[in-house]
Amino acid sequence: MRSSGLLLFPCGRCPWRGAGSFLDPEIKAFLEENTEVTSSGSLTPEIQLRLLTPRCKFWWERADLWPHSDPYWAIYWPGGQALSRYLLDNPDVVRGKSVLDLGSGCGATAIAAKMSGASRILANDIDPIAGMAITLNCELNRLNPFPILIQNILNLEQDKWDLVVLGDMFYDENLADSLHQWLKKCFWTYRTRVLIGDPGRPQFSGHSIQHHLHKVVEYSLLEPTRQENSGLTTSTVWDFQP
Repeated sequence: MRSSGLLLFPCGRCPWRGAGSFLDPEIKAFLEENTEVTSSGSLTPEIQLRLLTPRCKFWWERADLWPHSDPYWAIYWPGGQALSRYLLDNPDVVRGKSVLDLGSGCGATAIAAKMSGASRILANDIDPIAGMAITLNCELNRLNPFPILIQNILNLEQDKWDLVVLGDMFYDENLADSLHQWLKKCFWTYRTRVLIGDPGRPQFSGHSIQHHLHKVVEYSLLEPTRQENSGLTTSTVWDFQP
């Protein structure tokens, strides 16, 4: 990366590296104790993830008792589920290609890209704990960890990617505007393909980006995901074509 962003390398050159370990051992132990390994209730039973579930202590605790930044990475959001399902079902979309997973969260879509044969992957999230969770999730799925960039990539010089994927990122109007401009530049500079996963949040369905989208596929969400997402019933993959 041509930037000063924090890049985590699978070969071990990681600022969090503990004694002989890629992950800080205390944080690793905390994540393993307070998440559940699960592959049920989502669109991708092939992928195992460490998530917050009703069987976890912090599912029921007050939010301010969680000792780190908000654990958005600990939920498998419906937009990411749709993207991951699509890549697993259509490996030609990523096989032999470079893929940026923007706002990677739990890393499921990047993992799906790896499983489907992507040649180069970068998972990006602004939360360092998400980076650790992604690494653990790679291990769960018997994959070598891919690089993880912990930085707001919208503020960095753009790199060339064959495909950019982002799920559930249009939850805030200002962020949606910034993403729209960044994705347009990425498309016109490098002819990068952009796939967006979203379950129909108003910040997305009411945004001007809708004029540049082509529906690829729509999935019905499983009941557990519906219950966790205020009754949302479907999630769609969109192809961004400005």
